[in-house]
Amino acid sequence: MKKELLVASALVTSLGMAGVAEAASATFSGKVRTGIAGSDTDGSADGTWGAHSQASFSVSLSETLDSGTKVSTGFDLTDENDGSTDTSGITLTFTDGSKLDLMEAGNAYASKLATVPAAGGETGVTGTTLNSAPSSLSWANSADNVGFEWHSAADFAGVEGLKAGVSAGFGDDGDTNTTSTAENSYSVGLSYVTTTGDTTVTVGGGYMMAEDSNTTSVNDKANQVAISLSAATGNLTVGAGFGSGSSMDANSGASTLVDAAEVVTAGAKYVSGDMTFTIGMVAGEAKDTTTFTAAGSNTDSYNSVSASVDYAVMSGITATVAYADEDAEVEGTSVAANSGSSWYIGANITF
Repeated sequence: MKKELLVASALVTSLGMAGVAEAASATFSGKVRTGIAGSDTDGSADGTWGAHSQASFSVSLSETLDSGTKVSTGFDLTDENDGSTDTSGITLTFTDGSKLDLMEAGNAYASKLATVPAAGGETGVTGTTLNSAPSSLSWANSADNVGFEWHSAADFAGVEGLKAGVSAGFGDDGDTNTTSTAENSYSVGLSYVTTTGDTTVTVGGGYMMAEDSNTTSVNDKANQVAISLSAATGNLTVGAGFGSGSSMDANSGASTLVDAAEVVTAGAKYVSGDMTFTIGMVAGEAKDTTTFTAAGSNTDSYNSVSASVDYAVMSGITATVAYADEDAEVEGTSVAANSGSSWYIGANITF
């Protein structure tokens, strides 16, 4: 192995001396999150607890062209302890401050949402795959990896504090009547930041639509409007958001038509020295059915209230205590095995 490394080093050095382009600049970062997580459902089963550990390692690559345009990409060696490799697309950052994401670009409405405070930690009871109620503002976010997202520079259209985004994805998955995948998708998003007195207000969101590859479904793969806002005054930040629309979901491995979906999120965060106190709530509901041609008549719902306390032990090390209470209903009936409380005590170490 030592000889192989020496040969490889010599080869790289000789290529560099021969005038071949040198490697792009690289940086890396990562984390180890470890602790104890427990849950107690509303069902007859006893509460459980055990060790909970996650790790990630990310590499970022970038280089600047002679024109001043920055080219960047990256990959994850691991993601949430799954041991896989996840590559990113390519981002071009232009000299005027605008950016263009190519491949795995995402949707503009999701990237422009204002951040709503949410409790940290690793809480949660066992989820139910039969529940189609949304639990996040970007629940319908869906696009083919072949596409782009353009981000404007600051002060778009001469409006101070305004940023805009446009994205599209172009699927070629073929028509089918048994599964549901995203075909062509389009999204627009706006973000606006303004300061009033001592308060900074951020409003963001937009619209997205993704066509469905399924030839028999009456719904698009995703069709959603979302908006959120946050207000920060000193050490206190509060926020709220709303999203609504329809989609084709995948529950229990089968495609499901989801209609009349709505979700509301809200939260608050307060920083006091090395301590950060956060509370958050989510309330979502939707109607679903396993047939592609008609919406269901009964409602699925998901409700959660959570809180966490973070303590900055030192640079790069944060201790967390968190608690959450959840309630899940499927077809209008509470699911005791998927409702209840959960807690987490652990530490997050980053580099």
